[in-house]
Amino acid sequence: MTTHDTPAAGELAPLLEPLKALANPVRLQVLQWLREPEDHFPVNPAVTDPRAVGVCVSHIQAKTGLAQSTVSAYMAVLERAGLVRSTRVGKWTHYRRDEERITWLVEELGRSVGDVHVAQLLAS
Repeated sequence: MTTHDTPAAGELAPLLEPLKALANPVRLQVLQWLREPEDHFPVNPAVTDPRAVGVCVSHIQAKTGLAQSTVSAYMAVLERAGLVRSTRVGKWTHYRRDEERITWLVEELGRSVGDVHVAQLLAS
């Protein structure tokens, strides 16, 4: 008879929203593009700094080729997950990565599914 230890929901809760957000390939791609915004989006330093303020949602929409409403919904998911931050500039919304939160997520995943846990899984 096999028993399974299920982690308390509270232990995994902080990881679930970011992982769900990243499960969508377009959202993951956008997050990757935002890592180097100057390489992937038009930059006009007279208007905004893409690293400090972010990339206009219209540029993200143009690059993905998706409807504006879809891109806005995707960006809202990334923002709720804490992976991006938004800034309003006039009537436009700009998005940039939340590097601190992304670093935390990577470190927490390492702790949660690190070498010890992988070794335990392989032994079972």
